[in-house]
Amino acid sequence: MSTQLPRLLTGLVDDAAVFPPGSAPVPAAVAAHRRHRTSWYADLVGPLLVPASALTGRELHPLVDPAEGLVIGVVGDTGLDGLPAALAALPAGVTARQVEVAVAKRGEDPRPGLTGLLKLAQQLDGAAVYAEIPLTFGLMEALDTVTDARADGLPVAVKFRTGGLAAELFPTSAELAAVVCACRDRGLPFKLTAGLHQAVRHLESETGFTHHGFANVLAAALAAARGAGAARVTELLAATDPRPLLQLIEAGLDEARPLWVGYGSCSILEPLTDLIRLGLVNGGVDA
Repeated sequence: MSTQLPRLLTGLVDDAAVFPPGSAPVPAAVAAHRRHRTSWYADLVGPLLVPASALTGRELHPLVDPAEGLVIGVVGDTGLDGLPAALAALPAGVTARQVEVAVAKRGEDPRPGLTGLLKLAQQLDGAAVYAEIPLTFGLMEALDTVTDARADGLPVAVKFRTGGLAAELFPTSAELAAVVCACRDRGLPFKLTAGLHQAVRHLESETGFTHHGFANVLAAALAAARGAGAARVTELLAATDPRPLLQLIEAGLDEARPLWVGYGSCSILEPLTDLIRLGLVNGGVDA
């Protein structure tokens, strides 16, 4: 296989270096992102994810050249109310490709926050908007609301957490499969965040948490797009043997990735190394 990345993997990993557990300073994250974007694996890398507070605090401004065309995603750490000011504070020459914001905490009704986010989406020019919805109360109704908004022409989609600092933040394979199939049934693109540190599902020895694998999600998304039911999608998400995952992934390498937009990772090189190890990408890590 050449060092050119397969179409299936294009833009799979957003650069979330400034977020935990990496928590890189913004200057270091910007410098590393430039290296990623000029590397042989550049097609793997999505936008640099930047907290809204870094824009209003003007941390990014002295670091960018207006001519370089930096593309970022804005993560609403300030909440909905702080997003307009953050977007208005974008440095010259920087493009916000996407805006991501949590509309509710776990156990809260997502509808009020989702309504506010959809109103904001009507005011944005060109940026995709991702509503982070907890996998608890009101989830399916929220997915219906976002689907209706997309049908009305709003560039909105959804985002889910697949991990965190507590065990309850890791959905089970069955719970995640239900979400993947629900998005498939609605034609609704989704992003994921947190916990996808390795390609294959595994037990993290330091925390005792079982993490989902990004290759599991990729295989599950491919299977769901081809009509697989929740039981088969659950099976793929729960697999700890990479072989059944690779059978699906290798058969779809020349395809566009279905529905799963990608995920944020505080490291770009970790998923890249796993992709090389699994034989899905061939090349040398040069960053």
